[in-house]
Amino acid sequence: MGFKEARERAGLSPVQAAERLKVSLATVYYWESGAYRPTGKRLLEIAALYQCSVDELLGIWPVQKNQRDRPA
Repeated sequence: MGFKEARERAGLSPVQAAERLKVSLATVYYWESGAYRPTGKRLLEIAALYQCSVDELLGIWPVQKNQRDRPA
């Protein structure tokens, strides 16, 4: 998914997200452009606000068991 899509799905503008997360508007844009990635606690706060998982924010999707168990 990514940061921008998650924010939009949550119905938030960049300004609203920045205000609720107590960061600058530029910071929100940096996350969305991939210039910077938040870490740790901040990722959890963003995921909670956007009502998604950290994996979704980072674009990490679970590997299905049958794909993981296949020999390389």
